[in-house]
Amino acid sequence: MDEPAVETIARLVPAILKALYSLEFTGRHIAPQTLLRLIEAIKDRDSDLEPALAQSRATEWPERLAPARTCLEGAAEATNESLAMLLAAPQADQPIVAAYRAMRGYAKACEQLYPMAPHLRPVSQFFLEAPARQDEALLGRLAAIDPLKADVGVMHVGGPAGTRGGFSLYVPEAYDPSRAWPLVAALHGGSGNGGAFLWSWLREARTRGFVLLAPTASGSTWSLMDPPLDAGNITRMLDEIGGRWNVDRSRMLLTGMSDGGTYTYVWGLAAGCPFTHLAPIAAAFHPMLMMTLADADRVRGLPVHIVHGALDWMFSARTAQVADETLAQAGANVVYRELADLSHTYPRDENGVILDWFLQ
Repeated sequence: MDEPAVETIARLVPAILKALYSLEFTGRHIAPQTLLRLIEAIKDRDSDLEPALAQSRATEWPERLAPARTCLEGAAEATNESLAMLLAAPQADQPIVAAYRAMRGYAKACEQLYPMAPHLRPVSQFFLEAPARQDEALLGRLAAIDPLKADVGVMHVGGPAGTRGGFSLYVPEAYDPSRAWPLVAALHGGSGNGGAFLWSWLREARTRGFVLLAPTASGSTWSLMDPPLDAGNITRMLDEIGGRWNVDRSRMLLTGMSDGGTYTYVWGLAAGCPFTHLAPIAAAFHPMLMMTLADADRVRGLPVHIVHGALDWMFSARTAQVADETLAQAGANVVYRELADLSHTYPRDENGVILDWFLQ
């Protein structure tokens, strides 16, 4: 315990987590009108990170801890780069676009950091829902799982994370094939990818126990003009997953952000869609969908949970209100939540509310 590497870990991990929480806060509240205030609020939140990373680079790590060094320094570098890009965003030609791009580093950092969850309690807590972070029984069960257990954890199929037409998957380490597990399919927004969007839901999957599928669209975004294209691709993914893990076909949620939310409507309301629940978020909707793509028998009684921001600058909240009204008139069981402080960004704090509804 007196090795320099241990002291480095004790300094580096809190610095990484502090910076990641800052990125989460920014990601939840980012909007053109709030960008400058957000940057002012977080500008010193990385003050511990660079010195801790410099110390790690200067430390002679023992060979047995080389994998830990790779994970932690990789996470620190991705987080540091993301924060630096975010702080520079106001000087860009399109500040809000630059800020959104800066946020991509969050997923890269999580990807690097997650392998340390079985070994470091603060990291394990970070990848749990906030109410569960002091659940000693849960933390103990997770710590007791063999970190080399096969066919669980984060995996990418069809190529590296974010490959077009491929998918990222998380199977909880506590997976037991003796029971059927719910499944959540989370669709990224336009220009996004499943490898990054996976991290918007992993905490909840790890805490509550469900299989998490994060596909990447076949094209630059979801096939809104040719719905069968991505629908067929995701159906094949579900068949592949169902053939390898015990999935509860009676509890499958399709959700998505922005274009992913719109595709949740487009495919989710159509006949033959295998998902039992829909949760479109910050999505576009037009009543014509009900006449051109939706199936009346499918919609009747279908559980739909809509989340939209009152400050959404891309898709007006009125579009979500129309979706609520239209679907309710068609007989769907609709829950509508309009968040007063939400712009066009992903509200991770709503995941728990959606899951309480889905898993009740």
